[in-house]
Amino acid sequence: MDRSLDRLNNPNILATPEPMPDPAPLPAFALYGETAFSDSLDGLHIESIAARSRLHDWEIRPHRHAMLFQILHIRHGRAALTLDAGTRPLQGPCVVAVPAMAVHGFRFDERVDGRVITLSDAMLPRLLAGADGLRERLAQPCCLPLLRGSPDALGIDQACALLQAEYAGDAAWRARALDVALLRLLLCLGRALPPLPAARDAAAPPRTLAIVQRYRALVEQRYRQQPPLTQLATGVGVSATHLNRACRRLLGRPALAVLHGRILLEAQRELAYTAMSIKQIGLGLGFDDAGYFTRFFRRGTGSTPSQWRAAAQASGPRRGDIGSEAG
Repeated sequence: MDRSLDRLNNPNILATPEPMPDPAPLPAFALYGETAFSDSLDGLHIESIAARSRLHDWEIRPHRHAMLFQILHIRHGRAALTLDAGTRPLQGPCVVAVPAMAVHGFRFDERVDGRVITLSDAMLPRLLAGADGLRERLAQPCCLPLLRGSPDALGIDQACALLQAEYAGDAAWRARALDVALLRLLLCLGRALPPLPAARDAAAPPRTLAIVQRYRALVEQRYRQQPPLTQLATGVGVSATHLNRACRRLLGRPALAVLHGRILLEAQRELAYTAMSIKQIGLGLGFDDAGYFTRFFRRGTGSTPSQWRAAAQASGPRRGDIGSEAG
């Protein structure tokens, strides 16, 4: 895949703490190639995969959405997927879920048949209220192959078709019908996902879930500043000990590991998809010392930033990775 993203410059990406040469931050769009989400009345947009990708020579370059959640449903055809720091081939039927800020890109076969469903991330808490654990399951990007004709494949296909029909129509109570159809699709997707690890699968009290959700939202806002854990716990409204206990119960790891994991993920994204120097990336993530950033990155990945960048760029999907679908 062409990774010359240094030609792109989007002011919506968070800047580094001090002025630097502009080496191309990772682009953030509303819908790909657009700077505003036009379907503000519904908070929803549905289109065929071909509608947008054919305008870009069937390649959607790595990018992210600040406040949107996307579901890509491929019924037939092939594609190459870039999702955060990994790449993999896709073949329909399959479904890809992309939460806000996850880096994703695609190269599609021209015969691909499928839909892209985009909704405002702010709709999810309302839609999923009372569906304990489902919001947590959908908080991570995922790619789910489906067995053609299976209950999961049929359920997701039918839910997508119902949602698209309501979206295109103007029948009475349309807004409520859209909510119902969206919730049905999210439920079908959640049920089709593999079981959670045991540490995260145990039933947790609503207060524990609320603490972890508030903490993850705060980490998302402030990870670049690397605030002390006690400060983050205060922002959540609990002690550091209580926060650690909640994270271990629900996420299977301590609170500091959640913060470090988010920093490491952003470092991987910027190494793979921007032309920023390693020093600039480290400074933008709160590391004043480039050597400390390198040690932190090596502890998390087993590689130095430069080694990881070279491997990521060498493994990116190319046109030849897609192939053609038999039949």
